[in-house]
Amino acid sequence: MLYRSIFLIFFFLLSSDVSFSKWLEISNLQVKKEITDQGGAKIIIEYDINDPEISSDSPAYVFVRFSKDSGKEWYLLPTKYLRGDGYDIVDSPGHKQVIWWGPTEMSFSNLDQLKFKVLAMKMIKIPGGEFIMKAIPGGGYDGSKSQNRVSGLSTFYVAKYETTIAMYVDYLNEVGGDGTGWNKRMSDNLRCGITQNGASPNFTYSVIPGREKFPITYVSWYDAVAFLEWCGLRLPTEAEWEKAFRGGIFLDGDEKKQKSNLLPERKYPWGNEAPNEGGIYRCNYDGADDGFENSAPVGSFEKFNSPNGVSDMAGNVAEWTLDWYTTTYHIGIDGFRVVRGGSWMAVPVECDAITGATSIPLKESSIMGFRGAK
Repeated sequence: MLYRSIFLIFFFLLSSDVSFSKWLEISNLQVKKEITDQGGAKIIIEYDINDPEISSDSPAYVFVRFSKDSGKEWYLLPTKYLRGDGYDIVDSPGHKQVIWWGPTEMSFSNLDQLKFKVLAMKMIKIPGGEFIMKAIPGGGYDGSKSQNRVSGLSTFYVAKYETTIAMYVDYLNEVGGDGTGWNKRMSDNLRCGITQNGASPNFTYSVIPGREKFPITYVSWYDAVAFLEWCGLRLPTEAEWEKAFRGGIFLDGDEKKQKSNLLPERKYPWGNEAPNEGGIYRCNYDGADDGFENSAPVGSFEKFNSPNGVSDMAGNVAEWTLDWYTTTYHIGIDGFRVVRGGSWMAVPVECDAITGATSIPLKESSIMGFRGAK
């Protein structure tokens, strides 16, 4: 096999401080180009992912973005082109390798102009199998779907934390030069915290200091979908959201059936105790008694995660889901979407497993955010 010299290595670590942005720490990024013995090119991307808590139950989702014009425009590198142990769902920390086969087949030839970003977020595995869903998807108002409750799902992954302001700013600084994805309400330093700088088409964005770890708000359903497509993810369905909240009949799934869910119909992620029962505050809801007047930094109530370990599913910000509430067309915009989970403005009883809301997808609210799924 013939080797070419290592070409330009572009190291872009979005945040080495997990406590702020909730991107996982990536270090020692190296990229090299090799010519195979058949004359084709391949790109080898190597890096270290350092979070010791990464496991098969709590893996990292890793995605690669690349630029073919030295950083002017960026693209998601589709996983269908990749091999190795360092892309997509990564279930152990350490040194990883991603191999991109056939880069010259993607409409460009100057490999020396390639630059790369490797990003990772903490996910939770929700094993496939039966669960008890109380809500009818879409409230029974989506004519394209069955009005029967879902009783089982295949294995899926959901982000452990709600998407943070710092993560969203990294997205804006790549795609938002013309203002896409930002609105002026995001500059509210109590309910969001993103400033827009410069002028179109070269806007840049920054986080108001101290707001990095708070959940992103004032995002429409379309904004949430666009961010997650940038990552290679999607919104959870309403059924997935409810299963991540409650857990399945077996927390390790129907294939193993070794770990029973003691409360498969639980009202809240932690059980059936009210969010403020006994003077213990289990999530962020209306008022300041729980320690937060508005939203709270993601993971502030990790002691009261869901059975599989998902944070902030009750309160903090209500979360967009993939599901429609109705397929009726509304004055030039498409149908309502389902929002679940309660928020920092909800009374405690509204932070349960089935209480939800519906909203037009263009709505941008201080109480609504989102998390990713795969």
